[in-house]
Amino acid sequence: MTAPKKLVLAVIDSLKPEQLDQAIEEGRAPALQALRDRGTYVADCVSCFPSVTPVASACIATGAGPDEHLIPSMNWYHRGEERYVEYGSSMPATRAFGVFRSLYDTVYNMNMGHLSRSLRTVFEQLDDADLRTACTTYLIYRGRYRHEPWAQARLRRLAEAAQFNHAVWGPRELFYADLFDSRNTGCTSALGMPGQRDRHTGCVGAYLVEHDLFDFLLFSLPDNDTHSHKAGPDGQVRSIAEADRALERIVHVAGGVDAFLEQHAVIVMSDHSQTTVEGGINLAAAFADARVLQPADPAPTEAELAVSPAARSAMVYALDEGRRDELVAGAVATMRGLEGVDQVAVRENGEAVVHGARGELRFAPDGEGWTVSGERAVLDLDGDTYPDALNRLWSALQCPHSGDVLVSAKLGYEFVDWGGSAHVGGGSHGSLHRDDSEGVLLLCGVDAPARERWSIADVTGIVLDHFGVRLPP
Repeated sequence: MTAPKKLVLAVIDSLKPEQLDQAIEEGRAPALQALRDRGTYVADCVSCFPSVTPVASACIATGAGPDEHLIPSMNWYHRGEERYVEYGSSMPATRAFGVFRSLYDTVYNMNMGHLSRSLRTVFEQLDDADLRTACTTYLIYRGRYRHEPWAQARLRRLAEAAQFNHAVWGPRELFYADLFDSRNTGCTSALGMPGQRDRHTGCVGAYLVEHDLFDFLLFSLPDNDTHSHKAGPDGQVRSIAEADRALERIVHVAGGVDAFLEQHAVIVMSDHSQTTVEGGINLAAAFADARVLQPADPAPTEAELAVSPAARSAMVYALDEGRRDELVAGAVATMRGLEGVDQVAVRENGEAVVHGARGELRFAPDGEGWTVSGERAVLDLDGDTYPDALNRLWSALQCPHSGDVLVSAKLGYEFVDWGGSAHVGGGSHGSLHRDDSEGVLLLCGVDAPARERWSIADVTGIVLDHFGVRLPP
């Protein structure tokens, strides 16, 4: 039996299909053009909800939604620990919660504490099948191999000050922001600073290809997201070109595209897209009459609500269980009255209840599909404005770490984070809308079944099928 080709899964953060097309037309993305010309190109692969990177990364790595993988958002309230979790919405937000606390949550707790232990990641499943796994800096990296912090880290003192001195479990070859390097490749990312991460991935990837060190490589290219946040999605061509150069490095070391594809299959994908931001929604001001838990609250037990803005999505938590219904109803009314809010969703008597400008919609799974009542226009169920909205909303509402109230913003709006930052004049993502939810899926050298609708969670199954590894029942 012929062994399957080695597989590279390249995740280009926030890659917008229209901007990829433009980059190719302008000759700025020759590696991506070569893969597109030789493969299958899907321009409307749907992200999760909220369509933010931690949630999407967990979907890609597990093949499951937030109801199963348990990562609910970029910022969320941990009911068990009675505190906010902040994965890095912005540097001001990170400072508001404590830089070391936020970094520790992102680097360690996201994988070792927050991500569900009942699911095996793609790395764990391939590790269990004795395949050689590898990963460059990616939010979800959990695997079967123990990795100590790299003793030769160039910024070791800073890493130790941030308490990055514990081992993690990852794929066989793990290269995470200079903190965890399973071997000395000579590559550096300046601790994962934006603008350096794609180059680091290209450098590491070229080393791994040259020395034949993987069967499966998750090739993470996050700088497109950072650039698009600042320049807006229309400015992605420049950052797509940088991502393309990283791909060119691994292709070049193998002897060119055709030689590379003789031994490697490739999947290129977005985790979500981005859309333009013109105005911010300040939840702290919206709930000025309520006692909202603050990032460093001197009296946390007195708080009535916890509020979690996350780009173009948000969540509200009722903290007084005895007044839960009252607090949730008040939060719904407040959110419905805010300019820039598109949908407000809650769980009620086993149903999802979604409020919008056109009324109210209720839905619930019925075993074969969905039972739906009310105004279908709230989620444009007869159109495509909010792709796969029922599945995505239901999964988010069923996540035990999600808020009691979930919110999606209208086009042009973003929720101001706890550091007071928003990407006004730039780009963002997170909502149910197709503009920030539909991304690229490019398949080259892998078998994939025909689908009416592709989701980012489908990719895990494609990877496992490629290696003859089956998802657990």
